[in-house]
Amino acid sequence: MDVTHPDAEFRAFLVAGRFMIQRSKSSGVHVFYPRAVAPGTGARDLEWVEASGRGVVYSTTVVRKKPPEPSYNVALIDLAEGPRMMSRVEGVEPAAVAIGMAVQARIVDQDGEPVVVFDAVEPAA
Repeated sequence: MDVTHPDAEFRAFLVAGRFMIQRSKSSGVHVFYPRAVAPGTGARDLEWVEASGRGVVYSTTVVRKKPPEPSYNVALIDLAEGPRMMSRVEGVEPAAVAIGMAVQARIVDQDGEPVVVFDAVEPAA
């Protein structure tokens, strides 16, 4: 029997340009980080679904590097579907990333590996 680890499945989706998260069929609760069973219930009915990519910054910090390397931020993002994930917000100065900021996910290549990062979203008028 050929079994693929959930982390490998997640990475394969990213390589294909798709940001996918898991959802329990029985409870409808979305989960992240990829896993084999649903947290709390132990249900083994997790399925992969396309994430909207929308989120809000829950927490952020600036990692200051010694020049000439640029500083960057590390942020916890609350996804619209419910789970929280660690990433970074790009396209704005690291110190300008703020709690409550609306963000949108995109997949980038980082050292040959696909990763999910976020861009700030202008609030709707």
